Amino acid sequence: MNKPIRNAIIIVTFLVFIPLLLFKSCIIQNTKPEDCEIVTSKIIELREGPSFDIGFTGDKGETFYINRGIEAGLNLDSLNAKVLNKTVTLHLAKIMGGVTSRHIAQLALNDEVIYSEFEN
Repeated sequence: MNKPIRNAIIIVTFLVFIPLLLFKSCIIQNTKPEDCEIVTSKIIELREGPSFDIGFTGDKGETFYINRGIEAGLNLDSLNAKVLNKTVTLHLAKIMGGVTSRHIAQLALNDEVIYSEFEN
């Protein structure tokens, strides 16, 4: 193989395949409890976000979301009644390299699991 063709293959690999690999590693799917960081936060705001997401704001300004929560059957009004101004326990999914995302895999208030992506 001549040098220009080999260089072209290397360039294509870096420009196409490496970004695809990095993007795929950031997709959150099949989350397990051991793949999450558990945090507590007092929820001071809930809102419907883009793509049927449900957004949460904690009392320290941190933000979290349930991906497509509205599509999953969650109701914003009932969530407001349950968790607004209360301290909840969140399982936040980790992505590439163990970085904690803002994606809520499980939401619980005291011993009641309100939402969970975990398989039983």
